Amino acid sequence: MKRPGLDRASIAPELRRLERRLMLKGAISLGGLAMLSGCTLDDEPAVERALARVMSLTDRAQALLFSRHRLAREFDAARITRPFPFNAYYGQEDVRTVDPAGWRLEVSGLVADRRPWSLAQFRALPQKRQITRHICVEGWSAIGCWSGVPLSVFLHHVGADLRAKYVDFHCFDDYSTSIDMATALHPQTIMVLDFDDTALPAAYGAPMKIRIPTKLGYKNPKYLAAISVTNRFPGGYWEDQGYDWFGGS
Repeated sequence: MKRPGLDRASIAPELRRLERRLMLKGAISLGGLAMLSGCTLDDEPAVERALARVMSLTDRAQALLFSRHRLAREFDAARITRPFPFNAYYGQEDVRTVDPAGWRLEVSGLVADRRPWSLAQFRALPQKRQITRHICVEGWSAIGCWSGVPLSVFLHHVGADLRAKYVDFHCFDDYSTSIDMATALHPQTIMVLDFDDTALPAAYGAPMKIRIPTKLGYKNPKYLAAISVTNRFPGGYWEDQGYDWFGGS
């Protein structure tokens, strides 16, 4: 386990509060004061409410620009980043694992068939391979080769209500995130079983992760445990702490 101290995870909430305040200062310098209806930077609740309105507007704008027919760039195998970087809200030494043979994906919400799914069942579905760029909100990127089942194929198999607003993901490392249905049905959104043409390693999310190349990295959950189709806004681990919900790259 990590030694106690001021590691990235322990100071992340304070860093996010500072980032939000700095962003708001920038908005004010560009004429955002009128939008904020007179609140000052010393009025933190008002600052947070104002920023929430800005983030909501950003989400709506990104949703309007999003198209299921616009694809993220794909690359040749020579461009793959090796080694592909590990990234999580904890260190690689703290990666949790499960027995792939006993793993089952829990299914709930607005679906006709809520029976859990095994890896063997996913292997029997059509597979799709992509070499796409992972873009992290922290400013770095890396290109990886991912293979798995298109999420749209799985949603059709379980009889999901495709008119629902959201697909919610929960992971066995206590992470969570959610996406809009249009993104779930995008042809490049896949339920990853393999990385670089071999079974997905533990460091990258085994036994399953969601790969969404049209989204920033924090919208690509690893160590998937449960999926739910819902009309109730689900939020997410980072989104509930102030990150942009739509998260388009």
